[in-house]
Amino acid sequence: MKSAALARDSRHTLKGLVLASSPRLIHGFREIAAAYDLVFCDIWGVIHNGHAVFPGVADALIAYRRTGGIVVLVSNAPRPAEAVVPQLERLRLPRECWDAIVTSGDVTRSRIAAIVSKKVFHLGPERDMPLYAGLNIRFTDADKAEAVVCTGLFDDFTETPETYGPMLQAFLERKVPMICANPDLVVDRNGILTYCAGAIAEAYREIGGEVAICGKPFKPIYDAAFDIAASKSGKATEAARTLAIGDSVRTDLAGAASIGCGALFISGGIHALEAGHDDASVDPEALANFLRDKGVIPDAVMPRLIW
Repeated sequence: MKSAALARDSRHTLKGLVLASSPRLIHGFREIAAAYDLVFCDIWGVIHNGHAVFPGVADALIAYRRTGGIVVLVSNAPRPAEAVVPQLERLRLPRECWDAIVTSGDVTRSRIAAIVSKKVFHLGPERDMPLYAGLNIRFTDADKAEAVVCTGLFDDFTETPETYGPMLQAFLERKVPMICANPDLVVDRNGILTYCAGAIAEAYREIGGEVAICGKPFKPIYDAAFDIAASKSGKATEAARTLAIGDSVRTDLAGAASIGCGALFISGGIHALEAGHDDASVDPEALANFLRDKGVIPDAVMPRLIW
């Protein structure tokens, strides 16, 4: 993924180190904000870690909106957008930070609606049950399931994907299809990486299971985000004037590349150790090596989102 500017000049000096195809390290979102009319901002890992909002994030989003920019929070949360708002309120994120929210759960609901005739097994914690609100779902036990909707692990603090090996093998033997409501593999919970639904879905697919995955980096969630942004601004925004902000190479950066929009990589999220993030700074050589290994070059990089 490379902006037009980077395509013209792919050599940048970072603290005296010259690296080919290096991303631009910025000190504040204000340095690039004017180039974009619309922001798709990830939530978990960029705005908060499940326990607290990161310092400076609210100020950055509010300042951007005051310039006339539109902010859509785009999350792989396996719940509808309205179910995400209470968590943001508990964490005291000001409502002025966003114009709208779109989640993987929103996109997943249309897929779930298509299987209402089947007996469904919910694989995930009880907190994700708002995903099914208003849908006439017939829930059943795992051994009787005709379809599985995976929103996560039952206990993501103690379990791993391996915990579900026998269950997944039994699903495979009966050719039970799975819908994954959260493509994320892991999430950073206050410095501890815990597994998400995407890890279960990958484990099932690896043994030959049929999996439909919703959310980032796939197109439907971005189509929904563009639509709701247009409803807020009164006009459509081109991908070239849109910036995706995220901390995941697999979902946020890949998603930005798939729709042709800009990308701001937050290095202090789930890839912090790999990407050379140390407290509030970035090791440019480690960062460049990490991104080169992943085969992506975002338009800009920041340790944390600040204005």
